[in-house]
Amino acid sequence: MTDTQGHEPTADDVEFDEGATDAVETEQVEYETDEARVQALRAGLAGYELDDEDAALLDGDAFDPDAVYTLPALPVLAIVGRPNVGKSALVNRILGRREAVVEDTPGVTRDRVSYKAEWNGRNFTLVDTGGWEPDARGIDRSVAIQAEIAVELADAVLFVVDVNVGPTSTDEHVVRMLRQSKRPVILVANKADDARRDLEAASLWSLGLGEPLPVSAAHGRGVADMLDLAMEALPEISAVAKEELGGPRRVALLGRPNVGKSSLLNKAAGEERVVVNEIAGTTRDPVDEQIELGGRVWRFVDTAGIRRRVHLQQGADFYATLRTQAALEKAEVAVVLLDVTEPLSEQDVRIIDLVLESGRALVLAFNKWDQLDDDRRRYLEREIEKDLAHVDWAPRVNISARTGRHLEKLVPALETALDSWDTRIPTGKLNAFIAELTAAHPHPLRGGKQARILFATQASTRPPTFVLFTTGFLDPQYRRFIQRRLREDYGFEGSPIVVNMRVREKRTRRT
Repeated sequence: MTDTQGHEPTADDVEFDEGATDAVETEQVEYETDEARVQALRAGLAGYELDDEDAALLDGDAFDPDAVYTLPALPVLAIVGRPNVGKSALVNRILGRREAVVEDTPGVTRDRVSYKAEWNGRNFTLVDTGGWEPDARGIDRSVAIQAEIAVELADAVLFVVDVNVGPTSTDEHVVRMLRQSKRPVILVANKADDARRDLEAASLWSLGLGEPLPVSAAHGRGVADMLDLAMEALPEISAVAKEELGGPRRVALLGRPNVGKSSLLNKAAGEERVVVNEIAGTTRDPVDEQIELGGRVWRFVDTAGIRRRVHLQQGADFYATLRTQAALEKAEVAVVLLDVTEPLSEQDVRIIDLVLESGRALVLAFNKWDQLDDDRRRYLEREIEKDLAHVDWAPRVNISARTGRHLEKLVPALETALDSWDTRIPTGKLNAFIAELTAAHPHPLRGGKQARILFATQASTRPPTFVLFTTGFLDPQYRRFIQRRLREDYGFEGSPIVVNMRVREKRTRRT
């Protein structure tokens, strides 16, 4: 026998082919054995009381990961104005839900925050901004810059003015900035809660932006007419926004205030996307940003720092924490930032526990590593062993968000955690694993009876959730033992594991 080029096969070639054939045959035999075991165990369940939910669980389909696809660039509508004129209240009214943090105190919103919105069948991106002020300094100057960037990256602008105050010198500065941008502008006279206020809106003609539109964000008055005008001003496809990829993995950045979450987002994005300041609690609304990192597109969500106790917080900080928790629910993996220059606190552990409760994949990012000295490093290792032992399965990355040091190591950690989060163990292999485990380490006797595991199946992924059909209650320690052995055999690095059980009794024989 000769190959396609006329060469006679050597003994090594024959040996290689036979070895490959044996491996395939062995794998096929193992598969058939696992399938036979599954069928036998399933047949054994026929003698137990099962409900419809059990049957649906046993017949569940395999997981199919989300595909990545391209979405058209939605038109962008930015809302700008000086502080405390009701911009965020107007955002909530347009969205139809309390999404943006609103408070009577000026300057609550600081970043430009994007939301997906819809009006009369048209989808668009709505951008809330912080209050714009001329000659601002410090954090207020950063807020004003973010508002100016929002205008540059918008297709049309809603300029919000307080009708009760009338035109101010700050409003006139905003008008000059808007004229330079050459964007379509709709002048919104907010807080016109009744018809009498409509007359006062006439004074806003002096701004030179055309007819002011009386609106009440608090009561919804005039908002429909305003949105109709906005839809006329917006193009079908944005001229400034980037095409979006539907399906990039969502990453939530979590941590206590001033730990470096916004710095990390800015460094990953390669631009000043969010306001960074030494004042703790600068970020209040979750900020989404699509970022290309490590050759992949990700959607990073910068969140407000979670303070000690939610019920002890007041005003904007309270609602910011609730929105942070909502952003975590929408994410797939959480990066919890820890400041290595300070001792690990109860607050850090509580944030990690919040991720575990949500069932999201987890990566621990130890920030400010460039500022770590040898003495602090020794204490840090002890703190990690003591306080973070329950998440020793989470990938650790040592970074500096300010300088970008080792930021590239974040990508493999994220990919590992997400792969684990999506992992599914075939039912045959899972039951072989359980059979071997229980044979070597059976459940202890309780009251003269020993609980047995009849059948095991993986009910879902994201996070991997296993259901054990048993003849009795499994001790929590034994379930933790099963979790630990699952990690030893299958990895699951970066993902929580859930092991549930369903105690089922034998069917009673009818006489």
